[in-house]
Amino acid sequence: MRPMLSALLLALFAISSRAAEVKFPLTGDNTLIQFVGTKPDGKHEGGFKTVKGTATVSGVDVSTLKLALEIDMDSTYTDDPKLTAHLKSPDFFDVKANPKSKFATTKVERTGEGYTITGDLTLNGKTRSLTFPAKLFLLDGTLLLEAEFRINRNDFGISYGKGKIDDQVTLKVSLKAKK
Repeated sequence: MRPMLSALLLALFAISSRAAEVKFPLTGDNTLIQFVGTKPDGKHEGGFKTVKGTATVSGVDVSTLKLALEIDMDSTYTDDPKLTAHLKSPDFFDVKANPKSKFATTKVERTGEGYTITGDLTLNGKTRSLTFPAKLFLLDGTLLLEAEFRINRNDFGISYGKGKIDDQVTLKVSLKAKK
């Protein structure tokens, strides 16, 4: 009788812990991904209009965050229509060959000032692990994430304009998703 009761309690615990998992749908409406590219004589800003994916949190512990994002690279926009077209070309994102970019978390850790998110970014057909600081909150059924960090475009095979365009690109991510 005791082993059967233990098995029943374990099954109930497993069911209740799965029920505590909350999924947040991510779209271009609630997930903003922007970039800033710089050069000696200025900068250009842009981003991606079409994003989809999910964010999953167990209970209210945001350190359990699992992000899975897919970015439609054809939705790239900038402050200059000619630049937007150039970014979609083989010189940069090569949208025809690489229509989607992806990001998936591998680890989230609490730090003194917020969280550190580690994950795999696939951009321009190349996958690299990256780690960045983020502010992360779960308030009244809404998941909030704010992050700003830099990546090296050369890590993703984007080297057009070497010496004329800075290698470091700033990414800004803002997420406000309701369950």
